[in-house]
Amino acid sequence: MMKDFLTLKSNLNKNYSDFPTTRVALLGDSSTQFLKQALKAYGYEVNYNFEIFEADYNQIDLQTLNNHSELYQFDPDFIIVFNSYYKLLKKFYKSNNEEKQNFSNNYAQHLRVLYNNVNEYSRAKFIFINFFECNDCVFGNFSNKVDISFSYQIKKINLSIMDLGRELKDFFICDLDFLQSYYGYKSTFDSRLYLNNDVIFNLDFLPVLASNLSSIILTLKGLIKKCVILDLDNTLWGGVIGDDGLENIQIGDLGIGKAFSELQIWLKQLKERGIILAVCSKNEESIAKEPFEKHPEMILTLDDITVFVANWESKVDNIKFIQRILNLGFDSMVFIDDNPLERDLVKTYLPQVTVPELPEDPADYLNYLHSQNLFETISFSEEDTKRTQLYKEEAVRKVKEISFSNYDEFLSNLNMRCKVESFNKLNASRIAQLTQRSNQFNLRTIRYTEEDIIKLSLSSEYLTLSFSLDDNYGSYGLVSVVILKVNNAELFIDTFIMSCRVLKRTFENFIFNFICSKARDNNFETIIGEYIPTNKNILVKDLFKDFGFLERDSKWSLNIDSYSNRKTYVAIIDN
Repeated sequence: MMKDFLTLKSNLNKNYSDFPTTRVALLGDSSTQFLKQALKAYGYEVNYNFEIFEADYNQIDLQTLNNHSELYQFDPDFIIVFNSYYKLLKKFYKSNNEEKQNFSNNYAQHLRVLYNNVNEYSRAKFIFINFFECNDCVFGNFSNKVDISFSYQIKKINLSIMDLGRELKDFFICDLDFLQSYYGYKSTFDSRLYLNNDVIFNLDFLPVLASNLSSIILTLKGLIKKCVILDLDNTLWGGVIGDDGLENIQIGDLGIGKAFSELQIWLKQLKERGIILAVCSKNEESIAKEPFEKHPEMILTLDDITVFVANWESKVDNIKFIQRILNLGFDSMVFIDDNPLERDLVKTYLPQVTVPELPEDPADYLNYLHSQNLFETISFSEEDTKRTQLYKEEAVRKVKEISFSNYDEFLSNLNMRCKVESFNKLNASRIAQLTQRSNQFNLRTIRYTEEDIIKLSLSSEYLTLSFSLDDNYGSYGLVSVVILKVNNAELFIDTFIMSCRVLKRTFENFIFNFICSKARDNNFETIIGEYIPTNKNILVKDLFKDFGFLERDSKWSLNIDSYSNRKTYVAIIDN
């Protein structure tokens, strides 16, 4: 349940010193002080310290178009821009009919100018709060057919904002229109606050807006949900399969069964988007699998499930098992279960796992889960659609590994082959995604968008490398990224990321061997590395030391001529 504004605001008196800090600028054409408070306070809920610069009243253009403004002096990580529906409405009413017809196009062009200026003078990501689509009732329902109606133009503006978001990779949208439609106009707007204080939102709606803004920011910081772990009985279907039998569980198009079917449709869509589905059920495995194999109304199939665990062990232990198989952080997992006791146990013993408090009535499951916005993302690539298969193949490898008494023999039999490429437009989306998602094997934890990656690929100041891996069991996909900044005879490792799916495969040895070989071929003398610690990348704390780097002025240095190739079971694919 979302806290009301006054309860959330009490967080402002708490200690944020142990939380990581990110700098956020808030610009609006109306009063934003309460939104600032809500956003700062919501940071405490997600263990983040949002250091916020709030521009003075109605200074969006002044702050963004003047490259010497307070905004750019603040040097934010994120810039949030909020234009009020009501301020836009007043401007629209003052326009003549020709201006009204072109209102949406002119607005989109102006927004592009603001973004371009921000992009030129700041490293910040641009977050724009779109418009709720309210009918001003000048034309009634006919407004949808009249291009000089405000309702018509506001819809076109939102569409233009979406088109800008598709085109401009550092431009992100907070979907106020969806939030207003979900919570209702009367719950989001307070006419008295607006008239007396120029505050656009109902105060108790501000925590909802702050939550959504936070989800975009944290996703851009790499905090992403990657897996949903599902209970079965009374979660994916109504009833208990072991007691009621296949023919009596509730699923399909009749009655409450429709709620479970629609939940499964949503989960199927998440899987196709790249979210891993796992099952954790207290049941006999053969009985638990029966609906997936035999029930004609099931939407999900066993092919959609990456790890299927059904036994009588505790769900806490089974989630730990799933985590070991998938090699994902607990904080990237969501556990969905109808049983409050099971939810409480997981929250108690695995507090990093996100556990939604499902409503008692299954009819409310899906709407509630939609309202939680658990699976925010900032990118989508072709590889996401293959994620389930990639993780299934990895599970087969883990089982195969157990059958070998000698680990080197197991690695040798994998027949691993690597393709090395520079960054390009075809792989830019996946590379950006790796920089945004990878936390454990990530030496400096620098996040890049697709637009950043394309810029790097075109720059003579950088050498860019991507590594894709295959073996006898299938393709791992693009699993490592290295960005090297050229400085005379030195190469600085700006970024070295590797997917945890290929840990302990001697793949990092292959990558260092490759980097040093290329450095020698191009007459570089030294490689400089840096480790920036986070609470998640302790795994690579000693990586440079292990590869023969010497510590120097808080960084690490390797004389290339002193490097000897490390043992690896990975062979290069000759491009």
